[in-house]
Amino acid sequence: MDGMAPNTALLFPGQGSHSDGMHESFAEHPLLRRGIELLGFDPFHSLAEGTRSQQPALFLCSMAQWASREPGEDDPLAAAGHSLGEYAALTAAGAIDFDDGVRLVGARAHAMADAAALQPGGMVALLGGERDDVLELAAQLRLSLANDNAPGQIVLSGPMAAVDAALQRAGDIGCRARKLGVAGAFHSPLMAPAADRLAAALAGTPMREPAFPVLSNGSTRPFEDIRGELAENLLKPVRWREILLELQARGATDFVECGPGSVLKGLVKRTLRAAA
Repeated sequence: MDGMAPNTALLFPGQGSHSDGMHESFAEHPLLRRGIELLGFDPFHSLAEGTRSQQPALFLCSMAQWASREPGEDDPLAAAGHSLGEYAALTAAGAIDFDDGVRLVGARAHAMADAAALQPGGMVALLGGERDDVLELAAQLRLSLANDNAPGQIVLSGPMAAVDAALQRAGDIGCRARKLGVAGAFHSPLMAPAADRLAAALAGTPMREPAFPVLSNGSTRPFEDIRGELAENLLKPVRWREILLELQARGATDFVECGPGSVLKGLVKRTLRAAA
């Protein structure tokens, strides 16, 4: 990683930022090898299988990139992770040990995949239009706000019939709609079984005070009850637009994405340009 200035906010991506070959520059990194050993399988060889592989693969790539920073490099001003990225952010901050982070992400991925199989659902991104109109449509269709990513980019989550209805009605409120390639209705009440299983896994995981603030998806404020908030955040919206504004308010002017892809950098440009 490039050296970080005192005004740097570190961002960790979530599911959806994966791509084939994303691990190649870190293939021999000790953390990747250790992570694969702990998981008991190589997630990079099975990305097409979905959540169970994509989430741990992304976590390992983010952690390998973080661990590749220059010795003695300063900590960031603060950090945040998009959904799954919270685990990488907290591990980078030292709140969670790497081995425990791998186990938690593996448990989370399996719990979410199982919950999705138990109660099938999906997610749909609504692009453009007015936020209030999108939320009104969500209320009419009984869909949950899953991600408030940036101005003009909101993701809804819920039963597949309601997701399909949103696809059909998006044009009525001036939006373009895109169904996301995920296994279930993440960040909605349909993930309740996964949240319960995750809470049990978190209960036995040691936690420490982070070395730098890590903002929670559910509150947009630094984590206070890490175990409780991580479990609850499976059912809450990812308030990413607000998180970026909060990081800016804390003095962040440089945003570094720690992981594959550049999705989060795009959301930074869209959000902070709109706020300027």
